[in-house]
Amino acid sequence: MTISSLRVAIVGAGPAGIYAGNLLADAVNAHDSLGSVEIDLFESLPAPYGLIRYGVAPDHPRIKGIVNSLHEMLDAAQPGALDQSKGRRTIRFIGNVEVGRDIALAELRERYHAVILATGALRDAALDIPGVDLPGSYGAADFVAWYDGHPDVPRTWPLDAPSVAVIGNGNVALDVARVLAKHAVDLRSTEVPDNVLAGLESSAVTDVHVFGRRGPADIKFTPIELRELGELRDVDIVLHDEDFDGVDPASASNNQLKVMLRTLNSWRGRESTGASRRLHLHFWHAPLEITGGKRVDGIRFARTAPGADGAPVATGEVREYAVQAVYRAIGYYGTRVEGADFDERRGVVPNEQGRVLGEPGLYATGWIKRGPVGLIGHTKSDALETIGHLVSDAASGVLAEPGVDGDVLDVLDERETEYTTWDGWLALDAHERALGESHEHVRERVKVVPRDEQVEISRPGVLAR
Repeated sequence: MTISSLRVAIVGAGPAGIYAGNLLADAVNAHDSLGSVEIDLFESLPAPYGLIRYGVAPDHPRIKGIVNSLHEMLDAAQPGALDQSKGRRTIRFIGNVEVGRDIALAELRERYHAVILATGALRDAALDIPGVDLPGSYGAADFVAWYDGHPDVPRTWPLDAPSVAVIGNGNVALDVARVLAKHAVDLRSTEVPDNVLAGLESSAVTDVHVFGRRGPADIKFTPIELRELGELRDVDIVLHDEDFDGVDPASASNNQLKVMLRTLNSWRGRESTGASRRLHLHFWHAPLEITGGKRVDGIRFARTAPGADGAPVATGEVREYAVQAVYRAIGYYGTRVEGADFDERRGVVPNEQGRVLGEPGLYATGWIKRGPVGLIGHTKSDALETIGHLVSDAASGVLAEPGVDGDVLDVLDERETEYTTWDGWLALDAHERALGESHEHVRERVKVVPRDEQVEISRPGVLAR
């Protein structure tokens, strides 16, 4: 059976969902036996871009290039934007709609030939040690969401701890450490929300300690992230020679690691400048316990060393540090969709190369497919695999025809769901840019944080669809 007009729903409008939609549109257009494709991109937030908007530190200007690329993909695929011989290629953005709450996954599957889950991973991975639930112990994902202006987190953040521990040796750990150590005045030119800037300006932080359970040769940073630490104004970087015993940059496994080890070695020779803040990098520390009575007052580690296979093993030495807050940056955990099977241990939807197991017509891509690892480039190649299988299934007649006709927006209208659209995002985008231009410290944009304000700005014109 040939499908003349393929209808697909994608759940999640972050990079994984947008890449999947764009690749699907191109693949269908290039396929001889398929006609046109209509794609609806559902997002639980009023605005698109997912972790690119709400999971990347505001002082990363290179991310703007990714946002611009994602914007161009969606803008070029709006209904009526393209007029091709095979029919229109369309991707509709439908924001402020949570699948499983505002509309069931089963309802989407009734209305589309296929559904792609691209919900990513928004929660922190668990750290199972005593004291992890003490006041003053935080998940890095929550802190990142706060400083990025996520609408569903509190507007304030407690920054009353002079000494802070960050557990983890990846880019998120460095982002958290850098934002904590950086002076708020140096963030004024970014898109940081006003409430976040005010919170950082009153911060009591003087010392930030970053702990990794492995050694310098096993860091998961990228060279750019690491270099940015060394460029912080009025912040001294502190390292410890004992952590570098036997570490030779010349024997690094790749050029990126070689560059980073050379950077770390150059910092070891720095003299203290007497800066008002310090950022300490510790290696060979495995967390044992967060201590405290009513709130965090310290953290205890097992000192580790490389074992026979290179993996860290405990040496028997225990070290304690007096800190008043702990941030856990050991990874993310997948965001499940109500109605879809979920692997609780791995935090993913059970799938084989993007096909959800036992569910013809249901697919997965991005971190919900493979776990929260890899960079943006991996997300694109990952989507390519999933879309290849979907197009193959469509061409071979595996996908069933939708059992329910009609526009899904009619359902949302009937339920009085205040969904947002691409035109609404363009209005919100323009509004935020105007706020930036009129701000005391001129910025590219100032994010609107409250969800209801985002929706109010985005909704005019929806009823005229």
